[in-house]
Amino acid sequence: MSRILLADDSPQALRLAEQILRSQGIEVVSVTDGAIALRRLNDVNPDLFITDVYLPTKNGFELARFMKGQPEYRDIPIVFAAGPADVFDEQDAKNAGAEVILRKPFEASTLLSTVQELLEKSAAARNNGSAAPGGGLDRNSIRAAVTLALDSAMPAMIEELTERVVLALSHRK
Repeated sequence: MSRILLADDSPQALRLAEQILRSQGIEVVSVTDGAIALRRLNDVNPDLFITDVYLPTKNGFELARFMKGQPEYRDIPIVFAAGPADVFDEQDAKNAGAEVILRKPFEASTLLSTVQELLEKSAAARNNGSAAPGGGLDRNSIRAAVTLALDSAMPAMIEELTERVVLALSHRK
């Protein structure tokens, strides 16, 4: 299953992109801040990175330049997502490492065709790299799987803990 790290500070854009991508069976890990995106790169080990051009703490340009400068991230395709009123030089975005620039709100067919093409490119780049011992189960892949499992389990865990705390506090009265 393909995995995408999605960084956008717009809740509407996140929900729309998550819905479109998950409907195709793609795992999506979403963050709302550039610094958090950097911290999650290693845990998520994405096949594709979609980032808003303008994020809090680190913008898409900074994130793309960082990734393209690191051997472990340089082959991960990067998509810049830009709001309709966002002004920036598209050539600067390409020079920073963006392979594609998409305008929000996302058109489902455009997002999916772009993502599918880039995921195929990412898979080819990873297959041309050295194979990890143990059939591809390297530390980063295992960490990414554990992170995704925790991300998906977290809402249920929070709800369960909240119910237990409320119950415990109600018995104290």
